[in-house]
Amino acid sequence: MGGNILEGRTEEELWQVYKKKRDPKVRDYFVRQYAPLVKYVAGKVAIGMPNNVEFDDLVGFGVFGLFDAIEKFDPDKHVKFKTYAVTRIRGAIFDELRTIDWVPRSVRQKTREVEDTIRKLEASLGRAAADDEIAQAMKIDLKDFHNLMLKISGTSVLSLNEVWYTGEDNDKMSIVESIESPSSLNPDHIVEKEEVKRLIIEAISELPEKEKKVLVLYYYEDLTLKEIGEVLEVTESRISQLHTKAILRLRAKLSNIKKGIL
Repeated sequence: MGGNILEGRTEEELWQVYKKKRDPKVRDYFVRQYAPLVKYVAGKVAIGMPNNVEFDDLVGFGVFGLFDAIEKFDPDKHVKFKTYAVTRIRGAIFDELRTIDWVPRSVRQKTREVEDTIRKLEASLGRAAADDEIAQAMKIDLKDFHNLMLKISGTSVLSLNEVWYTGEDNDKMSIVESIESPSSLNPDHIVEKEEVKRLIIEAISELPEKEKKVLVLYYYEDLTLKEIGEVLEVTESRISQLHTKAILRLRAKLSNIKKGIL
């Protein structure tokens, strides 16, 4: 081939070239090619975040994740780069958000309180707790409970991206990864990781129907909260509440499972 290493090559061929030579021209090509993906992921993360979290900052954090994805991607593992990069980009954004500790302590405390209430209540009832039951257990009225769900929505997104499993090879998995690919287990994953993923998917399947639908549409079908509201014919704020409840309910379920298997 001529002097231009990019000329006439498919993306798959360029990945093989980059894996062997680490050519900066190829790396820069991938950065340009996937820069819009960073904005897309940052845009999804921005939903439900408080006003003090700037979109441009999220994009900046995500760029580091893209660089990391390009460096660590293995084209021989039969995983699409876009799928791999989304996880890395989102992970980098949430790592930075955790570092700057943008969530007020009072909100974090309320989030834990709701999660603990749901966990205890559902263990006692043996089924998903209704809103009025959770509100009653927390000694607040239903309206205040719904407002609380909106207030803590940002923290629920953050909690969903926390690492839930780390394998012996430091191979990590968050809850959100299981939602995004509920039917595609990587054959390279170790048996324990497959089992953890199965348990997470099982916990999701036990959620109330609307909450389960919101999670699948948001994380798997890539719809925005507004679009999900149109599909389910409810307001965007109602979808935000459903999303938050689904995450807290899911984390409550998983906390008990985790104690038993890890």
